[in-house]
Amino acid sequence: MAGSDRGNDDRSRGPLSSAKGWLTRTVRVITGSSVDVADYDPSEHDPLVSFDGLAGMDEVERYWVNAPFAFVSINHDPEENEHRYHVVEPTLDELERDLLERLFEDIRTPLLYREDVEDDPETALAEELEARLEEYGVVVDVESFYRLFYYLYRQFRGYGKIDPLMHDPAIEDVSCDGIGLPIFVYHEGYTDIETNITFEKRELHNFVIQLAQRSGRHISVSDPVVSTTLPDGSRIELALGEEVTPRGSAFTIRKYAEEPFTPVDLLEFGTVDLDMLAFLWLAIESNRSLIFAGGTAAGKTTSMNAMSMFIPPRSKVLTIEDTRELSLYHDNWLSSVTRERFDEDDITMYDLLRSALRHRPEYIVVGEVRGEEAVTLFQAMNTGHTTYSTMHADSVQTVINRLENEPINVPRPMVASLDLLCVQVLTRHNDKRVRRIKTLAEIEGIDQRTGELDYSNAFSWNADDDTFRQRNSELLDEIQTDRGWSRSELQQELRDRRAVLEHLWEDGVTDYRRFTAWINRYYADKPAVMDQIQTSETTAVTD
Repeated sequence: MAGSDRGNDDRSRGPLSSAKGWLTRTVRVITGSSVDVADYDPSEHDPLVSFDGLAGMDEVERYWVNAPFAFVSINHDPEENEHRYHVVEPTLDELERDLLERLFEDIRTPLLYREDVEDDPETALAEELEARLEEYGVVVDVESFYRLFYYLYRQFRGYGKIDPLMHDPAIEDVSCDGIGLPIFVYHEGYTDIETNITFEKRELHNFVIQLAQRSGRHISVSDPVVSTTLPDGSRIELALGEEVTPRGSAFTIRKYAEEPFTPVDLLEFGTVDLDMLAFLWLAIESNRSLIFAGGTAAGKTTSMNAMSMFIPPRSKVLTIEDTRELSLYHDNWLSSVTRERFDEDDITMYDLLRSALRHRPEYIVVGEVRGEEAVTLFQAMNTGHTTYSTMHADSVQTVINRLENEPINVPRPMVASLDLLCVQVLTRHNDKRVRRIKTLAEIEGIDQRTGELDYSNAFSWNADDDTFRQRNSELLDEIQTDRGWSRSELQQELRDRRAVLEHLWEDGVTDYRRFTAWINRYYADKPAVMDQIQTSETTAVTD
């Protein structure tokens, strides 16, 4: 397929790139005098980072995560048959290390009292660095200035030691299991991989406290476990001290993707195929309710967010989450998030869901159902609201059992109002970890003889050849009747949607704004969209 239209260059530069313009100005380095410092140019100045490789390992690839300050080298250990994730950052000489230690103390307070820090942190920090160097009477070249600036910014505005990991778009999770233990990351190309980053005891203790404070939460020995969200939307789980985590303070960060994945991404990953996507598109437009189930890191929320892009553009959509993860390019979208205060001021999912019904949404998207809010969610289904949500479960029957039993307790007749159940897995195929929609099941109602809930698989994944198999669908029959279509009209509608998706896949339309614009155009003027696709195909054949 054609390459994705997501650019990596902008993301690899990081926020520090905006400071380059500032450095074209004069930097005062000696009291009463100044030296012109040019913008950093790799062709003229010495590199800020260097790396000669790891002994006994083969470098597989390297790439920038925050150019020109930090890059990553992926290495393979032939003896252990394992990969290593090696972060390379600027190396400081003795003078620079002494300067940096003093700067950490001397810059902290002035930054706190500057009103422009939030609006322009790069310039504020650069000006404070200039002022301190002038006070010290220390001469620095442009390379030293950049190296000092990088570590100061990393400390005060970034994420300290793990800042390069937070800049790497290929990383999904960052995990620290204790004192002196290597940080592990989940990398989209290498799955779980060990890094060269570790924390000492006091350093880790302070870092966990800083993460909590950055999220607006408090963590202490008396309250050592916190689940919260970073300002960028990343989910974090924190543990302080050694009482609940004997190997020391620990944290796990589930990074927030600023650019949500689209159905085209799911095609590229092999999570779905074209026929399943066309089926889901038609079902979503036809107001069928759906639950995405799976284990941890199976991609449930990612798939739900991607499928939500098929919601018709004028429909009112309301999302409810305890942690901000969903992102829709939809004008008529109301987003709501729970508030956890551990007192009467709590605002729970149950509260938000009850409030949501008064907003009269057509589509309700709930991040995850775990308790009492599930009954209200199914009540909404029964009163004509199309609903989507996720659950932790590994099979269709497990989902049904969880819904019908403690602590959720949804009555079976209400469960029967669910239309579709999607079970997604994170598994291994051909020595690679992959995400696949294992089963897409249709809930067919309650069997009058047995009283059990009937369901059938509309699609299922065949692990032998990594393909999806489609079976007869009663849901499509219902949609055909509801829309007043003939059988041939239904099949043509599915073929048309498949053709649109295939065209977007071939063109690499993975930007969610462009993808949603195409879907909206299809709803507004289907003949024009189909003509455009036909014209492009004809042109390609002619060329």
